[in-house]
Amino acid sequence: MSGEHMTSVEKVHVTPYPGLDLTVVKRGEGNPILVLHGGGGPASMREIEEHFAATNTVYAPIHPGWDDTPRPGWFSRVDDLVETYLDVLEDLGLTDVTLIGSSFGGWIATEMALRDRGRQISKLILMDSIGPKLLHQSTNIPPASGRELWSSASVENEPLEGIDLLHTYIGPSQGDPKLFGRLHRIDVPVLLVWGENDQVVTPDFGREFQSGFKDARFVEIEGGSHVPTEDQPEKTLRAMDAFLREEAGN
Repeated sequence: MSGEHMTSVEKVHVTPYPGLDLTVVKRGEGNPILVLHGGGGPASMREIEEHFAATNTVYAPIHPGWDDTPRPGWFSRVDDLVETYLDVLEDLGLTDVTLIGSSFGGWIATEMALRDRGRQISKLILMDSIGPKLLHQSTNIPPASGRELWSSASVENEPLEGIDLLHTYIGPSQGDPKLFGRLHRIDVPVLLVWGENDQVVTPDFGREFQSGFKDARFVEIEGGSHVPTEDQPEKTLRAMDAFLREEAGN
């Protein structure tokens, strides 16, 4: 599906704070969409980026530490990413932003929507997102090797990759017990897209997550996994397109 359009790709380097250098991949032209990848890294969001770049400007930051990007030792929590990306939106002068987050990126996106005092975000799409620690559902992220930053076995300033890097950001709890109770404060339209066969956070997790928002829709993707754009791209992107068309008509 992504091969239907050819768009230019630009790597933008921004420094929101001293000592923090971010790489943001920019594609296309049009209304802004911010895409936040999960633990699978930037490549896991390529279908989404290329699809939406045909009609929008897509900004896809690489979370510090992934793809050999630098991560300062002090930059190690979800909150760090949330506040940084809100500042980047402000620095770039972006408004009416559609925010799309997958898995761990969905947690970041949800927190951004909660803290968006500048009203820069207008729509939120969560794809098999982790984040809230729910009463009746669990998050089943593969275990770390013991080198994650909060582990006693970690080595200061040693580069982390993959699952250890993910666990460094999310911490040992794999979720925020206070997040669900704050979701009703988000007043932009929300779409939750969920793979039918997700074993990390099941569709039942997604439906309970949905119940915390005041304006949210849930679409289950038949045959989809934790990253349904990888195995069911057309169904997943069709659900996102339908949501955005509907909101454009409101």
